[in-house]
Amino acid sequence: MTDRARLAIKIDVDTDRGTREGVEPLARVLDRHGVRGTFLFSLGPDNTGRAIKRIFRPGFFAKVSRTSVIKHYGLRTLMNGVLLPAPDIGRRNADTMRAIANAGHEVGIHCWDHIRWQDGLATMDISTVRAEFTKAREAFERIFGRPARTAGAAGWQADVKSLEVYDEASLDYASDARGTAPFRPRVGARVFRTIQMPTSLPTLDELVGRPEYPDSELVDEYLRRLVPGRLNAFTGHAELEGMHYVEWLDRFLTAVKAYGVGFTNLAVEAAALSQAAIPVADLIQGEIDGRSGTMAVQKA
Repeated sequence: MTDRARLAIKIDVDTDRGTREGVEPLARVLDRHGVRGTFLFSLGPDNTGRAIKRIFRPGFFAKVSRTSVIKHYGLRTLMNGVLLPAPDIGRRNADTMRAIANAGHEVGIHCWDHIRWQDGLATMDISTVRAEFTKAREAFERIFGRPARTAGAAGWQADVKSLEVYDEASLDYASDARGTAPFRPRVGARVFRTIQMPTSLPTLDELVGRPEYPDSELVDEYLRRLVPGRLNAFTGHAELEGMHYVEWLDRFLTAVKAYGVGFTNLAVEAAALSQAAIPVADLIQGEIDGRSGTMAVQKA
């Protein structure tokens, strides 16, 4: 590449099991490659079992059959909040979360209750959204001893209500959307202050198991998708890249370095932006290939 691409790694941590078993192995791989990631933690109850409601969502069964949900999440996790009590992720795993921050990685908020936010944001009123995010902020401060400076919504679910609540929290930036480049989100006539640093690359679970993307070619597929001269943002999951795909992540980062791509960090990139130079773009609800349902998308 004549114009060097930059790659930032964001890690969404969805579940109690992912926090306990996936975060530390994933962090070790990042550390080995000198990468400082952004870890976004689910901080409240793990109600993963309640995701059973998604069976009625178009594309849900196709994704489940490709990604082997039981293998990645575990049977115990799939009963949380339904047949078994929902564990409190933040209280059970505070030491693990603090260790990630102490190792030099950025930490932020993914959510309070992942299932409630991902499946219910659209029908929540503003006071409910504010209450959910306030619980996450308070848990973050209890664990880390300081306010959260960033957040990235569960399931890329964001709308005018959540954007307003983010502005109220005076975050440095957020990473809720799928898109191509940093932007200030606009919904209707309203422009929000909190910068969006969107995920620009597909997630691993959007490609894995599809015949057009065999596992042996996934690393090369990502290399082909890196755009020179710009920030490329990849979102991984503690439940995938921290567990069954941890060796794949190691190979991917090795290939990225050999390809001449520079590693960066979302916080570093956000801090380097000038407010005056950040373009405004519409944040809309759209679909992403390989993922079921709609989510926040940066309009081209």
